[in-house]
Amino acid sequence: MTEELTPCDLTCPSSPVPSASGTKGMEFDQPIFSVLSGGGEREENQEAGTPPAATTADAESGIFSGEFEVCVEHEAELDWFCGTERKLICSHCATVGPCHGHTVTPVATRVTAVRNRLVDVCEKMQLQALRIERFIEQTLTDKERKLQLAATRAREQVLAQVSAVREALEEEEQRLLEEVQREEERVEQCLLTQRVHWRQALATLTQTRSGLVHTLTHTSDAQLVTGVQEIADRVEEADGVGEPCDTEQLSLNRGCGDSKLLRGLWASAVLLGPNAYGSSSLRFDERTVSPLLSLSDDLYTLTFSPKKARQLPQYDPARFDRWPNALGSLSVSSGTHSWVVDVGQSGAFKVGVCYSSLERKGSGDEARLGQNERSWVLSHYDGDYSFWHAGKKEPLQVARKPQRIGLLLDWPSQTLLFYEVDSSAVIHSVTHHFSAPLLPAFAVTDRSITILH
Repeated sequence: MTEELTPCDLTCPSSPVPSASGTKGMEFDQPIFSVLSGGGEREENQEAGTPPAATTADAESGIFSGEFEVCVEHEAELDWFCGTERKLICSHCATVGPCHGHTVTPVATRVTAVRNRLVDVCEKMQLQALRIERFIEQTLTDKERKLQLAATRAREQVLAQVSAVREALEEEEQRLLEEVQREEERVEQCLLTQRVHWRQALATLTQTRSGLVHTLTHTSDAQLVTGVQEIADRVEEADGVGEPCDTEQLSLNRGCGDSKLLRGLWASAVLLGPNAYGSSSLRFDERTVSPLLSLSDDLYTLTFSPKKARQLPQYDPARFDRWPNALGSLSVSSGTHSWVVDVGQSGAFKVGVCYSSLERKGSGDEARLGQNERSWVLSHYDGDYSFWHAGKKEPLQVARKPQRIGLLLDWPSQTLLFYEVDSSAVIHSVTHHFSAPLLPAFAVTDRSITILH
């Protein structure tokens, strides 16, 4: 598995470093090439016509070499710098020539300023180099040490959590397997008892029937008339055998393998794992959407519409015409399926499943989600959460209002589970013998709900 490399910020804002030279007019953020070309200072500039001469001290100190090129026009030394035209000129060019009136500076003064600027820049670079060395030797080394400690703690935490989960699962596995074993033994004992009882009953019934047949075929009329009481006693004995009856006691209790811990982990693995939010093909089936609702263009969002904004759609036998219902486009009759609905904006909604045979027309309970034998829904209304099926309400305790509700439908185990995605909590689960394919079912009477992908 590959991951994108996260770029690191290699620079940080730097504070200006004071100049050691104290040269006025030199800004530290000005590029060197700008300084060299004359873009830095104005303090030494003189008005044209009164150009000061290069100082003897500058020449003697070596800052100014004293060697100049010659002006072609005036045959004088180019010992001045014109800041306006950015070139070397002679004193005549500055006073009476083409640069008269321009900002000019003696070359020696200019050289001194540039050298001072270079000293400042070098000092600044030296300080920056010291900061970089300190960052490498101290900060990065300390960060590396802290990284190793943090990574070690993180690994230990992962191992500890996985170990705790593994230990809990192993204990739960052992408990559930023992519970299933006990239940299996109980049912086997019941079956054995029933088998012995009904074999004895069968033998008694067969023996009685054979005696009655013999009486019927081998007894004279006189004996038959006088032996009525004996015949009645035999018939009564046969009637006492009774009829065999299949009961729940003869079947394995499916709840023996049920575990809140295991169910929660299983739901988390399905809803938060690699295939979280289920099939991307699930959308609202626009043919089923009630005229009380409006559907987004991408078929993912269902919105309750005020009466004045409702528009009657074209008649469709699949459409709910009175209740604000809609069905999903996914039919489930095998495998494990999950989907997540964003309900954070709505204060009144229903989410669940139903048979495709659910009534679509009219305002009766047969078309109302949760009020009939063909639908199973979690309902939220006026702050109350409840589970509805066949018109029976089961109140639910919800710690906080869910923003996203996940539904997990496992066809092999015939289990429907409602899951609060953000807190990883199971809201409610139901096991039922579903006799036909199921469709996701929705209703909303406040704002909107959205199928997430």
